Parts: sequence; structure tokens; C-alpha cells
Amino acid sequence: MKPLDLDAVRAFVLVAELRSFTRAADALDTTQSAVSLKLKRLEAHLGRQLLERTPRVVRLSPDGRAFLGAARELLGAHERALGTLAGESRRLSLGLSEHVADAQLARQLALLRDHDPGLVIALHLGLSAQLLAQFDERRLDAVIVRQEADEAPRGGARPLFDEPLVWLASPEWQWEPGTPLPLALLAGPCAVRAAAISALDAAGIAWQEVFVGGGVAAVGAALEAGLAVSALAPRIAPRALVDVGAKHGLPPLPVSRVTLHSRVREPRSAATLQLLASSLGAV
Repeated sequence: MKPLDLDAVRAFVLVAELRSFTRAADALDTTQSAVSLKLKRLEAHLGRQLLERTPRVVRLSPDGRAFLGAARELLGAHERALGTLAGESRRLSLGLSEHVADAQLARQLALLRDHDPGLVIALHLGLSAQLLAQFDERRLDAVIVRQEADEAPRGGARPLFDEPLVWLASPEWQWEPGTPLPLALLAGPCAVRAAAISALDAAGIAWQEVFVGGGVAAVGAALEAGLAVSALAPRIAPRALVDVGAKHGLPPLPVSRVTLHSRVREPRSAATLQLLASSLGAV
């Protein structure tokens, strides 16, 4: 059998990991049709169907699941071989908003390691405004942050995707009408916190802060414990939480935009950063 096309193998692994031809194409900086063609040629080369395609879902076939581990090892060996000749190590200092990082972060970091084992990633989690300030001060090479609807767009920002904020709470959480709405929020300054409070004030709904979290994980734990309600994107929240906005007549919340700001120019590091950007939201 002829040697495998590494570009096709890489496309297969990305489609499998991101569960989307579109996201894989974004990560490879190419088109969806080009990725599809690479996959068809790889399947023809192997004589096996690797993916089961439906209009909404991309799934691995049994042969695809069997091939995935070996495909990752092949790409990893290739990257390590390149790394032995690369000389100096590369480092990427990356800021990721607390309101962007999701429960798939461990899987995403493993994907980055497999894709580019020679890259040292210094990851900083924080609030969007703080991360943007550090980016402007050149303390961070790139940041992925949220931009709220009332914020003026920043030059050089690359939009990644939009997602709504909703009112989330434990399924058992109860609120007695006529009493202040108990809130769990991140400490300020936080644009999501400000959006939630602004929406409640505009709707004339009294509220009180009963929990202040130093991170989204802490806020999520308070919600799971039934202490309060909070404004969060469902993608980043614990899966046990439910949207209680309609049930309790809470005001609609704005749609946020997730954006990438980067000054990374080295091609391999830029490709790895793009892979992370494409993987966010692939849940």
C-alpha cells in the first residue's frame, strides 16, 4: 500500500475531534469542500469508511474509531521528528476568558499537544477586560475573549462565534416572587455581570447578590448547590443547570460575541492557535 497522505490524516483527526467539517476547515485555513475531498481520498486509499455523515452530525464509523488512535500517533511522530530539527523551542502566551473556556478544555489542550508537541503554551484564565489590557501591554501573544453587545468593536479582532447568555439555575431552585432575586456573579469588573444587572434593573426586578465567585467554576458550583441564579452561556456551565428565565419571567439577555486577538506570526504556532479557536464551542 502507498504511504498515507499526512494532510489527509490530519484532516481526518480534526474532523473527528471537532465533530465538524466546517470547524476542521477553519483550523486548517481551507474550505469545507477541500476537507471533504481529503477524507474521501483517504477512505478510498484505505478501502474503509471512516466517517458516518448525516446532515447534522458527523460520527466515526467502527473503522474510523479503530483508526483514530493510530492516526494520532502518526501525526505525533511526524511533529516530534520536525521538532528535533527545529532548534529553539517555541512559546505561546495565551489569555482565555473565564466566560469562553468550557468543560472541554482538557480535551482541547490534549488536541493541541498532539498537533504541536513542541509548543509550550502559557495559558492565563481571566476576565476579558483584564486579558485585553495585558494583550495591549504585550504581556500576552493572543487572547480569546467575549465582547458584549454594547461594547464598541476593537480593531484587529477576529469574530469566532456568537452565543446567547441565559438565566441558569439548579432544576430544584425556587424563587418566591416579590422577594429580591438571589444572584451568583463573578466579581467586577465583569461585562457579563454588568449585562445581567442592567437587564434586571431595566425590567424593574429587585435583586441581591448572595454569592461572588472568583471564576466561572465557583459560580457554577453555587448554582448547582441551589444558592442562586446567574447569567451564563450554557456551553460553559455545568450540564445539570437549566434555563429558568421563561419560568420566572426574567428579562432576555444580550448575545455575546467571542473574538480572537493575536499578534502571533510564526506559522506553526499560528496554526495551533487557530486549532484552539476552532475547537471552542465544539460540544
